[in-house]
Amino acid sequence: MIEASTTQIWIIIVGMAIGTFLIRFSFLGLVGDRPLPAWLLRLLRYTPVAVLPAVVAPMLLGAKADMDPLRLFCAAATILVGVWTKNVLWAIITGLGLFFGLGAVIA
Repeated sequence: MIEASTTQIWIIIVGMAIGTFLIRFSFLGLVGDRPLPAWLLRLLRYTPVAVLPAVVAPMLLGAKADMDPLRLFCAAATILVGVWTKNVLWAIITGLGLFFGLGAVIA
């Protein structure tokens, strides 16, 4: 394993902080006071729908995924609630609630 000095670690942290700031500033500082085009606003509506599967899929299908019945059941319930309510927030709340609630009862 490669060991890094304290100085190297702080250089990495500061570099990542500057990079993150610049990425966020490009949207908020440079474009924040201007109206966005209609086509971009239409595309941005799909961001939560695209992010949820991207976050959940590695936990279910990744190389180190644990395919236990609890995770599969909670994922199925999340999908069903998302399709039924058409609301990403309710789907996330349902999935997390079932996962932690049933996980506490089962364990």
